[in-house]
Formats: sequence, C-alpha cells, structure tokens
Amino acid sequence: GFSAASMMDLLVLHQFAPGCDPLAQTQRSKLQHRRARINQQINKEMRMRTGAENLFRATTNNKVKETVALELSFVNSNLQLLKEELEELNSSMDVYQTDSEAVNVPMIPLGLKETKEVDVTVAIKDFICEHYGEDSFLYDKEIKELMELRQAMRTPSRNQAGLELLMEYYNQLYYLDQRFFSAQKNLGVHFHWYDSLTGVPSCQRALAFEKGSVLFNIGALYTQIGARQDRSATAGIDRAIDAFQRAAGAFNYLKENFSNAPSLDMSSPSLCMLVRLMLAQVQECVFERITLTTQDTHFTSQLRLAQEAARVSDVYLLVQQTMTQPLMKDYVPFSWVSMVQVKSEHFRALSHYYAAVALCDHMWEEEEEEAEKAFLQCHASVPAGPQLSQVLQDPEKRRKLGKAHLRRAVIRHEEAMRVHSLCKILRKMDILQDVLSVTHKRSLDKYSELDREDDFDEIAEAPEIQSHTHQKPDVIPPNFSTVKVTDIFQRLGPLSVFCARARWGPMRVICLNKREGGLGLTLRGDSPVLVAGVVPGGWAEEAGLREGDYIVAVDGKDCKWAKHGEVVHMLKSCSDRGVEISVVTLHSHDTQVNMLVVYLRAVMLSLCSDKENTRHRLLSGAKGQSSASLLNWNRKKKREGSTITKRLGSAFSLSFGSIRDTEAMY
Repeated sequence: GFSAASMMDLLVLHQFAPGCDPLAQTQRSKLQHRRARINQQINKEMRMRTGAENLFRATTNNKVKETVALELSFVNSNLQLLKEELEELNSSMDVYQTDSEAVNVPMIPLGLKETKEVDVTVAIKDFICEHYGEDSFLYDKEIKELMELRQAMRTPSRNQAGLELLMEYYNQLYYLDQRFFSAQKNLGVHFHWYDSLTGVPSCQRALAFEKGSVLFNIGALYTQIGARQDRSATAGIDRAIDAFQRAAGAFNYLKENFSNAPSLDMSSPSLCMLVRLMLAQVQECVFERITLTTQDTHFTSQLRLAQEAARVSDVYLLVQQTMTQPLMKDYVPFSWVSMVQVKSEHFRALSHYYAAVALCDHMWEEEEEEAEKAFLQCHASVPAGPQLSQVLQDPEKRRKLGKAHLRRAVIRHEEAMRVHSLCKILRKMDILQDVLSVTHKRSLDKYSELDREDDFDEIAEAPEIQSHTHQKPDVIPPNFSTVKVTDIFQRLGPLSVFCARARWGPMRVICLNKREGGLGLTLRGDSPVLVAGVVPGGWAEEAGLREGDYIVAVDGKDCKWAKHGEVVHMLKSCSDRGVEISVVTLHSHDTQVNMLVVYLRAVMLSLCSDKENTRHRLLSGAKGQSSASLLNWNRKKKREGSTITKRLGSAFSLSFGSIRDTEAMY
C-alpha cells in the first residue's frame, strides 16, 4: 500500500504526466505490483545465497559447512519457487488480451522491466557546482522535473500516450548523457533494473544500461498493445500487425546498438528470439486477415489459405528452435515454448485442412491449367499416385487426396492439444482450448463427411504444404523524432560548449570602460558569442579579455543562448561607467574537437529527414569515432587555398568558413 503522502505524489504525477498510469486498479497494474514484490524477494534471497556461499568457502569448520550447506539448499529452493511464481505471472497472457468476446488465439506479450527509484539530486547538484561552476540550487526545478519524468515512465499506460512517455524519457537521456556523463568522471548514480522474465536484479552506473532498459520497455509495451487488439475485424488486425512490427523494431534496434547487457533479457540471443517471436505473431495476424477477407471457396483462394497457414507454422517452428538454444533453453518460460509449439502444430493442421477444402469443396471455375499450376506450387513435393492433372479432373481422386490431407490435419490437431495439456498455464487459457477444440472437431467432421465404408485402397500419405505468404513482416525501427523534447537543463547553455566533456577555466568577470575608439575586440558566432580577437594594447586586452573567450553574461544577464546581435546591443547599451562581461575559456584541443563534433552533428541532423534515428546512431558512437572526417584542424595560422582562420589560444586554429560573416569589430 501507499502512504498518504506518496498517494498524493502519485496523484500529482498522474495529473502532470500524460501516459502515466500509476493508480489504475486494473489487472495489469496489480500484476506489475506483484512482479515488483517477487523481484524484491528474489533480490533478498540472492544476497543471502551470496553471503552463504562466501561463508562456505571461507570456513574450515565442518559443522559450520553442514549448516551453511543446509541453508543454501533452503535458499535455492525458495529461489526456485519464486522464479516459478514469477514465470506464472509473466506467462499471464490472458491479462494482456483483448476484452472482446470474439475468439482469437492468444498472443504472447512481455511484461515491462521493473526498476528501483533513483535519486540523482545530489549527484547532479555536485556536478553542476564542480563542473559548471554554478549555484546548483538554481536548478532545483529542472532536477525535480527529471525525477518526476523518470518516476512517471515506470508505469506507462498501455496506449500511444504511454509509448510517448517512454520515448520522451529516452530522448531526454541523450541530453543527460551530454550534460553530466564524461569519460573522465562518472556521475556515481546506480541504475537498478530487474530481468523481465526471471526477476534477477542488475545494477550498473552506465547510462547506456538505463537507455537500453527503457528501449526494451518500449518494445514490451508494443507487445502488450498488439496483444490487446480485437482481431475479429481487419482494423484491429492491422493495429496488431503494426504494434508487433514496431516491437520487433525496438528489440532489433536494441540488439544492434547496445552490447554487453548485464541482464539476460537484453542479451543478443534473447533479443534475436524476441524479434523472431514478434514477426511470427505478425505472420499469424496476416493469416487471420486473409481468412477474414476470403469469403469464397474457390480452389485458388483455399490453396492460398493453406500456404499462408503453412507459413505461420514454419515461422513458429523457427521461434521454437531459437527458444531451445543452449542459452535460452532454461531461460524462456515453459509456457512460451509450449504456446509456440502448439501454434506451430495448429497452423500446420490448418494448412492441411484448407488443402482438403480446396480439393473437395471448391467452385470449379478456374481454368484447368491455372488450377493445376496453383496445385503443383502448393505442395512441397509431388503427391504419390496419379498425375496431378488426373487428380484434379477426377472427383473421386480429389476426395481421396483431400481425405489424406485431413488425416494429417487431425494428427497435427491432436499433437497441438497434447502439448497444450502438458502446460499448466496454457490449460487455464479457455480461449486457446476453445480454438483448438473447434478446429479439431471441424477437421474430424470433414473427415467423416468424406469417409466411406468401401475405402479400402487408401492412397499414400499427403505431402506437406509449401509455405508462402503474400505479405512478409517488416521490422519497423523506433522513430524517436515523433516525440519532440526540450533539454531539461538547457539553462546550462548550448551543448556545443557547455557539456560534460568540455573543460574550461573558472568564470572571469572583465570590467570594460567606455572610451573613444571602441572596446577593442572582435566578436564572432552565436550562442555563445566568441571573442575572436582583441586589439593589441586596446582596452579589452588591458582589462584581461583574451582571444578564445566565450561571453556568458553581460552586466549579470545570462547570454549563453544570446544571438550575436543581442550581445552587441547589450555591449553598446552600457552606461558611462562601463560594462561587466563574464567569460569562460576552453582549455583543451581535444575537448573543442568533441564539442564542435557534437555541435556540427546537431546542425546536420536538424536538416536530415531521419532526424532522431540518425541522431541516436551517430551520437551514441561519438566517443569511438574519429572527428577528422567532420572537421579539419591545423596548427598553422593560414593554409593556402583554405578559408581564413582565427587563432584560439596559442596552440591551434580553426577554419570557420561561412561563420566569418557574423564577425565584427567593436
């Protein structure tokens, strides 16, 4: 339960965070709370086990060893029970299914990864003080906004608003990384996340772990949205297809862009399995849509259904093989493996059923040549016995081949029901039981209808149906640009200069008096404005202003984001007593390269059509990439054939190109 204070906090959070659903007393929210409780218990038992194992290794006393061994057996037994309880919760597929009364085969959704609360207040305040040299209390509002956003994304609503909430936080983590995470110093914040299937806790200080876990939850939420669609109409099927394809895209993006995950659910084998599972569910939805839209019993229409069903069976067989790989075998819930095997058998049975219907019930309107071609393509091998053309022309031969297909259909139906009966969790799913029973009875009835007492010369076994689909699934990668965010800590200044990887000296306050002949400095650029040069012997130089300084405030007014003209206006508007300019100086060459790379990438990506995806791909790899291809630096004042360069400090120079247009002397 919640205290009154925390209840009020949640109400406030719910009021201001669209897409957050912390208090909805649905089955799903109760499920999440139970999962969190089990995760905590598993965490406690694992700590006890670690302590007991350490004691067992350290002690030489046999009695102590016996006692610890007994304790370890109890702890391991408790862990096994907790993991079984968690598996049952994670296998509660019925919680995520549609509320529609229509009978749909249940889909497999994922529960969200749970996370502990993280308080970044102290760490960020310390970093602002030490790195940015600002009063951290001025950023209480921003820190609170970040904390509330993270708290809200722990319980996203199961709809588009919930997805946008997760994407908003994911996008915000990009800015957080640039502002507060540097290679030289770690922020010291620990991110705790629990494995979505086993509940095993993982903890890392790397922000990539936080980003990867949020991305995993985006994929998981898409699976829940897909599973809840009413697939009794084409609109619901299309929404389910879209959701499962986007889930596959999120898991695939995670697999390709994040490595060395500490939890098994985010490992490459697991993500590969999840991508294949989602695409199999897309293929199942494609089959359902074709079934809905095929109202006729024409020969080729029924053969198409047979081939589509065979395709669904094949992709589920591939998923089953992936789930039984060494790393996955003991990890994937037994109910998932059972469900996938049931579906593989079920759809293989349907492929034979529709082949039988095509042979025995079709409206014979197609040209014989077209029908024979379709019939030949439908079978994985040529049926034994008479030639196909003879089979199609002879109703009796068609009946016998159709009956052979139905015999195989019934065998597959019975195998699906057998596998279903072995799994306690699946036995509780009435909808699945209904679907298996109805289709099994339909094939039996059809077989009885075709069966005759004088059928003594049974033909050879019917061949398998050749799988084929008219719509292959797409893996749709996440499009983060659909959710626009503003950097919460933008008041710290433009990222091109004011980022965690930059190093600059302490802020200096320069007093410039108004005299004849101007201030004696050259300014360039925007946000922040750069002192590109000072006149030797001029008032600016005498006051201590240096080439390469960035102007961050004029007369106490922050101008880190100010445009060139605005700063010039502020300088010219100063009183007779003069003007106070606050400046900072960047120190290292490498730092400036990194900052300008970040800045140029931001400019490039703002012009790019695939903004957000490219941004994440480029910026996540900023550390390891060479900057030479994006920006050329040299140590000479001037290079022949190149644009004019201005010195920044004593060691290096930068070609500004077209930015030179904004340079002016004051």
